[in-house]
Amino acid sequence: MPQTKSSPSRTASWAAPGDINAFFGLMLDNFANLLLTVGLLAVAFEFPTSFAIQHMIPGTAIGVLVGDLMYFWMALRLGRRRGRMDVTAMPLGLDTPSAFGMVFFVLGPAFLHAKETAASVEAAACYAWHIGICSIFISGLFKLVCACGSSWVRRMMPRAGLLGSLTAVALVMISFLPLLEILRQPVVGFVALAIILTTLVARVPLPFRLPGALGALLVGGAVFYLMQAWGGMPPPAEVLVDPEQAWLPSGWLAALRLEWLAAMRDAVQYLPIVIPFAFATVIGGIDCTESAAAAGDEFPTGRVIAVEALATLVASVCGGVIQSTPYIGHPAYKAMGARSAYVLATALFVGGAGLIGYFGLLYVVIPKATVYPILIFVGLEITSQTFQATPRRHYPALAIACIPALAALALLYADKIFGDAAIVSRGLSIATLSDPGLRLEFQTIRMLANGFIVTSLLWASALAALIDRRLRTAAAYCAVAATAAAFGVIHSPLPGGRLFLPWDAALPADVRSATLQYVAGYAVVALLLVPWDWWQRTRPSDVPPPA
Repeated sequence: MPQTKSSPSRTASWAAPGDINAFFGLMLDNFANLLLTVGLLAVAFEFPTSFAIQHMIPGTAIGVLVGDLMYFWMALRLGRRRGRMDVTAMPLGLDTPSAFGMVFFVLGPAFLHAKETAASVEAAACYAWHIGICSIFISGLFKLVCACGSSWVRRMMPRAGLLGSLTAVALVMISFLPLLEILRQPVVGFVALAIILTTLVARVPLPFRLPGALGALLVGGAVFYLMQAWGGMPPPAEVLVDPEQAWLPSGWLAALRLEWLAAMRDAVQYLPIVIPFAFATVIGGIDCTESAAAAGDEFPTGRVIAVEALATLVASVCGGVIQSTPYIGHPAYKAMGARSAYVLATALFVGGAGLIGYFGLLYVVIPKATVYPILIFVGLEITSQTFQATPRRHYPALAIACIPALAALALLYADKIFGDAAIVSRGLSIATLSDPGLRLEFQTIRMLANGFIVTSLLWASALAALIDRRLRTAAAYCAVAATAAAFGVIHSPLPGGRLFLPWDAALPADVRSATLQYVAGYAVVALLLVPWDWWQRTRPSDVPPPA
């Protein structure tokens, strides 16, 4: 019996040889984020690694499992509906900027704060875990709401504002901090980084069509273990973990009791960090959907955002601490010849790593310097795509967005130095510095750093509006900044960037004074720009508008 034209819908191929390369790329990207979360918490904050593996990793992996399975199903459905055999599934994974934001600005600070009052390190770790769960639970709810109006949100904000804060995180956090970890083992790190840059940036293939991420892992790992055999290399894990204790983790099941809801009130102070990251993934999801459509696979935008929102919510309820997001690499995976099997394989591998527990073994065995270079590639790719997607005239807006992130980086190391046990035991702190000018500099850095994601978004949006000669729009952004500063959403002078009510009588006088100066500064600029806008509209200008 001859085949009808619709028969491919029943036999649509969901697997192809290209899925192999795509699987290693997507899987290692997700795995690098899991390593990053555990490793940076341990190194930067002395967070107990065993607790992170038992409690945080399983739920985080479940989010990837659920999200990728749903995208796999969406791709199958699209292929059957269209009668096509070449549909490539949308890739989903852990959001790299959020991983850095959660580690350095939510989980780490919450853990350090709890250590000051908690009876034990385990109790402090549990408190930080609950804060992390609350944070991404709120992120999931926020993204679910945004799924209904995602296109409207994108039209309202300038691209330089939306992507500027993401560029700041990509350059200052995602690219710089992993590089420090790589340079702890420079021979291994440089080899792995060179392979990543050569294959993924310069597009020079490895022999035998070996994926670049896998090649960096294999070659870098071989160099590492050869050097270790000669006695020139420490064990690969910064904090040694017994892999046997990581099998079949059960600590995450405590999240199902919903005890973390008690920490929801404390988690509110971290919303200036959490919400912008969630907002960035919504915008990124829209961009990913558009790039997939340009490559020939048209997925409903609202449904793509809704899936990432549901995956994030499921992860939070199961104890996860990093939100999931669609990845921008769909056209690249399609060019590899991938279909949907790579997403299914990633879901099963990452989900199994968290639930079965072989992540603990891989955490000990795999040298971090061979995996972190993929994060540098992610940072470079985000930055380059941001500049490509932004009009050239708005480049200064992208640049100014990086300044608050630089302050956050400086504050990170200042807090680490003054939080060292040797300094604390001697009663030394920033407040005890003899030079008042130096104390003021630290305070200024702290206020610029706190809420830096929102600050970057507002500064970049305002400058983009100024470049386009929309001075009233820039004034509106300044008015929003003044309001945000009044409540500590940005420029909070309090440690940890805590929010506050400006009329709270318990607010220290110096905090109130510093806050009012920032509020007044933004307000005066807004009042200046409104009549200036009227003047420049009524007076002919000899200067042509920017191209």
